[in-house]
Amino acid sequence: DKFGGNMGQTGCVSYMFEPKGLIVIEDEDGEIDEDTLMETALEAGAEDLSSDDGIFEITCETDDVYAIKEALEAEGYKIASAEQTKLPNTYVELTDEDDIKHMSLLLEHLDDNDDVINVYHNWENCDR
Repeated sequence: DKFGGNMGQTGCVSYMFEPKGLIVIEDEDGEIDEDTLMETALEAGAEDLSSDDGIFEITCETDDVYAIKEALEAEGYKIASAEQTKLPNTYVELTDEDDIKHMSLLLEHLDDNDDVINVYHNWENCDR
């Protein structure tokens, strides 16, 4: 309530998120060929690959994330992270400065709370 939100019942918005595996590869040197990475990932069982500013995100079924990670590592790719997560089905863009401030504070305080294990949101322009 302090940050403009409200608490719902456990799982009340779970329909808005899809469980997925997410593998992240950072291309700091710009040496990774996106087409080759995509081909390798798809052959290993991945569903999709997206890239933005030298960061490749590979999505897959939750049960396949670690097998695909191992297959990519076997091909020489350095994995930044590989995890089972929940990805939003739709995104919301906040344009009001007060809404952005409140959402940032809410996420920060949830991250700092020892009782909170994971936070999933659908804020499109979030830098987290």
